[in-house]
Amino acid sequence: MTGREFPDAAHLVQALADDVAAQLRAAIDARGGALIALSGGSSPKPLFARLAQQATLPWDRVTVAQVDERWLPVTHADSNARLISEHLLQGPATAARFVPMKNEADSPQAGQAACEATLRGLPLPFDLVLLGMGDDGHTASWFPHAPRLADALRSDGPLCIATDAPSPPQAPYPRMTLTLAAVASARRRVLLLQGRGKLEVLRKAQQVGPVDEMPIRALLRSGSPSLEIWSSP
Repeated sequence: MTGREFPDAAHLVQALADDVAAQLRAAIDARGGALIALSGGSSPKPLFARLAQQATLPWDRVTVAQVDERWLPVTHADSNARLISEHLLQGPATAARFVPMKNEADSPQAGQAACEATLRGLPLPFDLVLLGMGDDGHTASWFPHAPRLADALRSDGPLCIATDAPSPPQAPYPRMTLTLAAVASARRRVLLLQGRGKLEVLRKAQQVGPVDEMPIRALLRSGSPSLEIWSSP
């Protein structure tokens, strides 16, 4: 596990946007294309907006996937696909290929096989997976004590899994999420943390304790490649 600390959110966003753009360029130079998986939530919005301004990046060779998604229409205010579209896929970045998790199935359980097939069709592994963390120690849609948490955290499982309750009361929706198997195989994994409260949650997660109480521990304790923690108070 490695870390980079910044004095404030503005410096963090600028540095991380430049770093991600450099990673995407390197992937394009090496393999002809780049594949990134992005989380939703409020924290990455400024990062997405700054990244979208990278006009010299060959966006037409970038594929954008999702870490997790609420099973909602893309027009819904709480859709992660809508958030990515409105904050990242603007200006030059509209040339990127966006691969949403949500499909036409009525539920994530019904749509899991199709979502898995879509992910299998991408040029895996991900070059970079951008993660966040909730105050309860969840990341992606791996929630504490969720019924299918053990399945989501299998190292030899599928790439995605439909989640069951519990989910956070502020966004109580059925979801699809990447699994630990998908995230752990990425060339880089970045955890974005902003605010002293999140840093305190991280310190708690780094202590001895069950993974099902704070699922972020599954990543903190996983092997290579190491998790990068980018943070500001």
